[in-house]
This record gives sequence, structure tokens and C-alpha cells, in this order.
Amino acid sequence: MEDGFNVALEPLGCRQPPLSSRRPRTLLCHDMMGGYLEDRFIQGSAVQNPYSFYHWQYIDIFVYFSHHTVTIPPVGWTNAAHRHGVCVLGTFITEWNDGARLCEAFLAGEERSYQAVADQLVQIAQFFHFDGWLINIENPLSLAAVRNTPLFLRYLTTQLHRQVPGSLVLWYDSVLQSGSLKWQDELNEHNRVFFDSCDGFFTNYNWQEEHLDRMLGQAGERLADVYVGVDVFARGNVVGGRFDTDKSLELIRKHGFSAALFAPGWVYECLEKADFFQNQDKFWSLLQRFLPTHSICSLPFITSFCLGMGTRRVCYGQEQAVGPWYHPSAQETQPLFGEHKLPGDGGGWVKMYCCLADAWHGGSSLLLQGVIPPEVSNVAVRLFSLQVPVPPRIFLSLVYKLEGPSDVGVALELTTGDAGGCHIGSISVLNETGSRQSLQPLQVPPTKLARWAGRCGQPLSGGWIQRCYEVSLRGCLLQDLFVNFSRPPGSRKEESFACRLGEIQVVDADSLLAPLHQVQDFTVSQVRWQQPAPILEGRPVRLRLSCLLHWSYLLLQVRCFRVHCWEGTRSDSPSREPAGPEKPTFLGLAFANQYRVVDLVVEAAGPGQDGRVEFLVEPVPREGFLVPQAEWGRAALLYSSPR
Repeated sequence: MEDGFNVALEPLGCRQPPLSSRRPRTLLCHDMMGGYLEDRFIQGSAVQNPYSFYHWQYIDIFVYFSHHTVTIPPVGWTNAAHRHGVCVLGTFITEWNDGARLCEAFLAGEERSYQAVADQLVQIAQFFHFDGWLINIENPLSLAAVRNTPLFLRYLTTQLHRQVPGSLVLWYDSVLQSGSLKWQDELNEHNRVFFDSCDGFFTNYNWQEEHLDRMLGQAGERLADVYVGVDVFARGNVVGGRFDTDKSLELIRKHGFSAALFAPGWVYECLEKADFFQNQDKFWSLLQRFLPTHSICSLPFITSFCLGMGTRRVCYGQEQAVGPWYHPSAQETQPLFGEHKLPGDGGGWVKMYCCLADAWHGGSSLLLQGVIPPEVSNVAVRLFSLQVPVPPRIFLSLVYKLEGPSDVGVALELTTGDAGGCHIGSISVLNETGSRQSLQPLQVPPTKLARWAGRCGQPLSGGWIQRCYEVSLRGCLLQDLFVNFSRPPGSRKEESFACRLGEIQVVDADSLLAPLHQVQDFTVSQVRWQQPAPILEGRPVRLRLSCLLHWSYLLLQVRCFRVHCWEGTRSDSPSREPAGPEKPTFLGLAFANQYRVVDLVVEAAGPGQDGRVEFLVEPVPREGFLVPQAEWGRAALLYSSPR
């Protein structure tokens, strides 16, 4: 149960093309100041200006790197990556004299020694729900140890594939088959034996184009399994790095290899924190033409664009807490960031930004700014690439608001594949052009979907607007989601606009008719009381309560859980209801079936009274509607003063 906090809630999302395709891949190796910074706090933290990564559609593999021998990725990174269809690897590293002694202990002996280590690595990945390992031996090996190393890799790879579908084992370019520690900056005859024993090879960083030319012959049909290392800090004799990393990517893609970007957090570590978002967007925009994207291919598809951080916390338009927070597990699916320009010289464009200034749900929203030139009626920008076989009926929702006075029209658009056999049924389709469909908002939401569509067409707090759409299709593949901005009727001048997107949902209508699961077996354990010091005369005595909440729920049905409490006291009379605030106090988010309450301040029970704290667990369904409070899980803790 203790380790259960670190188990990823989010399974690896379905994606296209699959990681097993021969398309060159992009690996991000996250190495930041030793690792395990604010991201190590499972239930989040209150930190100003944390590092956040959100260009997930451009990468295929995320490696969490540190110099601990066994580096388990913090669960927040695994949840965020899996939500975007990105697989996550931990790191197994040995270094210096201690590393050499460790390798001698498990590699130089009988096969049961290295198999025992491999079995443990498999169990760790399987238990914590991440997807494999980068193996990095950074010390010389004895002849006995290096002879067993390919056997260790092959056994680890085989067992991991058996237990963790879609898993990977990668080898870092360091040790040679002779046992010497000598970085090659390429795959060659001295290290190929390790490449042949696992899923891929991560080269060192000081390569030149002639290294890439030589590797073409070594890699054969496995070009995509060679990950050419790029140190974004540009240390050593490297081709690119920093804001010139595109020079490295251009050569790597020219030769058909995958790329491994090491420490792109350079934009955070070495540049001004106040300009982090601008610098990160600049860095990835320079690489964009060399980074093929992947598509999401499952429903429901829901995002509030939350980065997993913010300066305040908002729940469906209602401010819940003010102050900085950081919780990587709370990051939701991010769009295809970039700038869209209309062809020609008209000057039409749309650019999108992360924005912490306002939010509909979470801590941030997506800000789109642009210009509609006089000669066109609208501009549209692609937000998401999808490859989703569409069920017979889907519902879509868009929450947005225009900044400042503007009559620009805002609408969702989608593209469908298999257009020859794709039948568009009794839905309102306006301005059909090819296979892109403009959608008409639902006028009266179906009664059975009242929970999901309860806000459709209603005035929302903070100036937000929600539009709901119904689509009936047959034999179609949903390919892209666009947002379209159109000029007001009668306008002939250039129209500028700024629009904030708060949420987009695409859900299977049938899934909304299934019964909602109930929170069950809710328990409170590991209770600890502390008395704050000093106690001031005349003030009510307060206590600090810490405890573990645990419950049962089908995790695949939820985005997360919201944990609340309220407190009160009652006399010996059982008929009196507990006193407390009208709304419970929000404690935090849970991404497992448990939550640890730490130092919750409650009032001490007076003579002849019981104190009462009631904890409430609110499931947040994947379909994104509010569950009535009467259906939340509840557990009450009664307490009294020592006699």
C-alpha cells in the first residue's frame, strides 16, 4: 500500500503510428540538477516557477535520468507521458569504482546473479507501470563481466517484453565488448554486440557527420533503433545544441536515425525563469520540422489544457484555491503548439500559448491570438492529431471565451478519414468542404446526457461559453480537431482576436449511458495526532491530524479523485448534526486509490463532545462531468479528548 502512491494511474495511451513502426523516433532524456526535484512530491507541492514539459506530441520516448543506480521515474512524469502516448523509461546506471564493484558482483558470476538483477528491474517497471530501462554502464568491466553483459541484456529484454507490453531496453554508448570504457559516438563493431542484445542504442554526443555515414552500414534495417545523442547544453565537440539543436537534428534525420535529446531542460536551468515559456516554445519551434508527431487514437478525448501547475486552482470555472501549485500528474493532454500562417501574403495567422493567467479547469488555459485578413472569411488552426475509429454517435464540447470586445465566431471543426465510405448521418453539418466538417451546436441536450451536457448553452462564470455538438457518423476515422475563427457578418476589415480555450471533449455517446461506479471500502488508518505549540490562552485548542485514506474504485474509469473534508463537533446527543462550512474544504488531488492527509488542523474536542472530521472522495470521470456530492465516497473520524 505504501508503494501504491507511486504506481502510475494512466496506462500507456494508444497512439499512431505505434512505437514499433520503422519511423525515426524522438527520445527525450530528462536530466535536471540531479533529478528528483519538486517532481518527487507525489501529491504535488506549492512551488513558484517549476519546470514543465508540454511538447509531448513531438516525442516518442521519455527517459528519467539521475545518477542513482536505479532511477524510478516519478509517477507524475509517467502519468503525463502515458496520457500523450509516450513511453517512459527509468535508468540503471553504474559509475566509477563503486559501479565497477557492483558490476563485478552481478555480472562476473553465474547466470542466476545477472538474471536476479534483471528480474528485479522487470518487477519494478511492471509494478510502477512504466515501460522499460536505459542501461548505462559507465565503468570498465572485467572480461568475465563483459562476456555476460549481452546475456544480461538479452534476458532483461525478453523478460520485460513478456511482462510489460510495448516495453523497451536501450543501451548507452560507453563500454566496449573488450570491457574498456571508451565512448565511441557511434554504433560500430566494438559495441554492436550490445545493440544486437536489446531494443536500441543511444550514442554519445561528440559525433560528426562521418560517424553517421559509418553507422548506416552497421545499423542495417534497424536505423530507427539507433538514437543519436544530442547534448542540448552543447558540451564538448558537438554539432549543435542550445538554440542550434536543429543543426544536429537536420543531420540525424538526413541519415534516417532516431534522435535522443539530452537535457532539453537547458532552457529552464540556464535562461531566465521569467521567460521560460517563451524560451521553451522557441526551442521546440526550431526543431518542429524534424519532429514527426504522433496521433491519439482512443476515446474519450478530454483536455482542459492544464499544465499540472498554476498560480491558483480552478474547478469548472469556480476558483478553489489561490497560490502556486505544481502537480505533474494533473497535466492534461497538450495540443500541437506552433504558429499557423495562411498561404500567400495576406498576413493571416494564429499562434497558441500556454497561459496561467486564467483557467476553466485546473491551473491554465490555451491562449490563441491571430488575425483574419480582409480577403478571407476565416482562419483555422489544428489543435490535435487523432486516429480514432468513430463510434456511431459522438458528443463534442468546447469551452472558450474571447478576450476583449470581439464578434469573431469560434467553432470546432473535425476532419474524417475513409471519406469514400464515411457516411455522415443525421447531424447538423454546415459548410461541408471535403472531409472537414463544421459542427452545429446542440440546441437541446438529450435528457439521458444531462450530467455531461448540463452546462451546454448556459451562462458560465468568468465569461466562459460552452458549446456542445452531436455527430453521427458511420465507417469514419476521426483525424484532426481544429478550432475555426470567422469574421463577423458584414465585416470587411482585418479582424484581430484573442481567444482562450478552457476545455475540449470528444466522447462516445454510449459511454455516457453506462452506470457510474461507486467509491467503496473507504477507510481511515495510520492516524497520528499532534498538538501545535505554543497554545495561546483564550484561543481554541487546535490539533494537527495526519492519516491515510484508502478506498476502492475502478481506476480506468477516472481522470483523478478530488479529496475534501469538513469538520465539526457534536455533543453526546446523537441527534445533532455536525456543524461545519456549507462547502467542504478541498485538500488535494489523488491519482491512486489512496491519499495521505498531512498536518490537517482541526479543533480539539471539548468536554462532553466528540470531534468529527469527515473525508470525502469525489471521483472525476474520464467523460468530464461533475458527480453529485451525494455520490461521493465518505468516511468520518470521531475523536475525543483523553479522559
